[in-house]
Amino acid sequence: MQNTATQHTATPTHCPYCALQCGMNLTPVEGGTVEVSERADFPVNRGALCGKGRTAAAVLAPGARLTSPLVRSGDGALVPASWEEALGRIAGNLARTRAEHGADALGVFGGGGLTNEKAYTLGKFARVVLGTSQIDYNGRFCMSSAAAAGVKAFGLDRGLPFPLEDIPRTGCVILVGSNPAETMPPSLRYFTELRENGGTLIVVDPRRTKTAEQADLHLAPRPGTDLALALGMLHLVVAEGRVDEEYVEERTAGWEDARAAAMAHWPEYVERITGVSVPDLREAVRLFCAPEAAMVLTARGPEQQAKGTDTVGAWINLCLATGRAGRPRSGYGCLTGQGNGQGGREHGQKADQLPGYRKLTDPAARRHVAEVWGVDPDSLPGPGRSAYELLDALGTDIRSLLLMGSNPVVSAPRAAHVEERLRSLDFLAVCDVVLSETAALADVVLPVTQWAEETGTTTSLEGRVLLRRRAISPPDGVRSDLEVLHELADRLGVEKGFPTEPEEVFEELRRASAGGPADYSGIDYRRLAEENGVFWPCPAPNGTDRTGGTSEAAVRHPGTPRLFLDRFATDDGRARFVPVSHRPSAEEPDDEYPVLLTTGRVVAQYQSGAQTRRVDELNAAAPGPFVELHPRLAARLGAAEGDPVAVVSRRGRAVAPARVTTGIRPDTVFMPFHWPGEGRANTLTNPALDPTSRMPEFKVCAVRVEAVTEAATPTDTP
Repeated sequence: MQNTATQHTATPTHCPYCALQCGMNLTPVEGGTVEVSERADFPVNRGALCGKGRTAAAVLAPGARLTSPLVRSGDGALVPASWEEALGRIAGNLARTRAEHGADALGVFGGGGLTNEKAYTLGKFARVVLGTSQIDYNGRFCMSSAAAAGVKAFGLDRGLPFPLEDIPRTGCVILVGSNPAETMPPSLRYFTELRENGGTLIVVDPRRTKTAEQADLHLAPRPGTDLALALGMLHLVVAEGRVDEEYVEERTAGWEDARAAAMAHWPEYVERITGVSVPDLREAVRLFCAPEAAMVLTARGPEQQAKGTDTVGAWINLCLATGRAGRPRSGYGCLTGQGNGQGGREHGQKADQLPGYRKLTDPAARRHVAEVWGVDPDSLPGPGRSAYELLDALGTDIRSLLLMGSNPVVSAPRAAHVEERLRSLDFLAVCDVVLSETAALADVVLPVTQWAEETGTTTSLEGRVLLRRRAISPPDGVRSDLEVLHELADRLGVEKGFPTEPEEVFEELRRASAGGPADYSGIDYRRLAEENGVFWPCPAPNGTDRTGGTSEAAVRHPGTPRLFLDRFATDDGRARFVPVSHRPSAEEPDDEYPVLLTTGRVVAQYQSGAQTRRVDELNAAAPGPFVELHPRLAARLGAAEGDPVAVVSRRGRAVAPARVTTGIRPDTVFMPFHWPGEGRANTLTNPALDPTSRMPEFKVCAVRVEAVTEAATPTDTP
């Protein structure tokens, strides 16, 4: 492989972490790594980088990452091996499993950090080479509930249907279950500018986070009650005569049923459920309805619930009733978490979808994609299991698993059980940059390239398709995921259709997505480089997209920064109200487990921590897990700041130091989920699934909190 960057020449690219996909410059330096510097020309972050972005190059360094395939030896240890041996073992075991147990005994698990090219190829590999329906990815744990609600209401899911630059120009933002000050710090400037421009910020969070500290109004509902809160606000909108009747009549359908459902949630009832006072409810409605334009933005707080789709739907109903969707500087949006959480689910690694955000159950979609792939539509398997259901079936229905870009030993709910299922597999192969906790369980581990060592595209939380450029060559012994899939396809009897060059893959992706909801057919690498990204849908000339935009012959489509301004992506162009009602969480507190646990992130770590925990500067800032609890709860336990406490759920036990703060509700504790071992938060979390999105209920479960004595031994319960 030849280096595509000249020594000391900066390559403009994007951060490998969250969905902001901040612009950065990479300059090669001694030792085969790069120096990260500001890139002021990219409009999203305008040069600003968080600590994770600034230190991203540390994971490129020798010693931090894998540089040789590893195979499980006879004595159980992982030992270095050649690529030929490693690939041969994977292909041989996958073929054996298929021959003995059928194609659906093979599982594939992907990641929301994979580029569009990788996600597309992984989905194609599962369905064309392996013939299995059993493919899903960790993005199911990210924003699947918001996606499901968006499709129901608008006919289309894109995290933000408007660019971030619209946020400072609106009049009010309700930020529900999101803490961008820690999860995506460069985005906080948009909310700061909103307030500087005279707008207001309402933050809904059971904790007084760094973001909540900057809000004009902080609502701290009991975890799991965001649905009731939204319904209570909609009730007040109706009762106070704030419904935009003309908008509802002209641009929506289903209002009467949604209105009736909301009117059953009167303010005093909602106060009893949520703990949010009636005066605060009324103030939130006043602030939201006063300006001409307003937005509701959700994140994992309301979405990672067993009623997450309904919860997001209730916030969308609030936007629709007040005329705050499909209008300039207004609307509902979801703040996507993972780096390619948006594109990762659009192009085929999700259990029920084909490229272009097409449904696997749609005969026309199957025909279109099958033609691009050169296969019989009937040969494509149907929808498979969702992410947690797939992991739960390991070792029983699913006997062998190929995993790329995910670390479910740390990130999955009921993690001790998931770890036990991974251990029970006949065969596990993992492709990763580092030896994650999941990779350490594998029979074969393949070292793959990182963001600075490969070219590819991602799609940000705005729906902006971006080009990540290769800045340096990978170390000897490291290959790309595309090369891995090409080699495995060849060994399994499919010699063509799996190119290794990202641009060639993207050209095929363009054809496969053409005419679909997420239409990339008018985008190419040259445009991405010239235009700093292009918003989808972007059909090729002479195409028509599902939001009503058309492109004239020989005229390049400009992309679609703002969706729904003329019509929604439904058959009749109207948005749909969906009637929803509050219901309890899957697991409510009781005498044995009287406290609620909620989970989240800290600023210096990212997701399962597989990469960030290898960076000294980040570890110094966030060295390990903790349990955040209110002083009243700490006093009952006799626990002081820094004392070890145990959090126990029906699924297991975790131990971490106490962090005592008045910034959390007395009935709630918080744990970050970045660490394995005895402080693993996801040992405790509940895998109860949303019936529509199949999102697990990460954000709320019943626990008890105990002081830890020296004799106590933390345990996991599979």
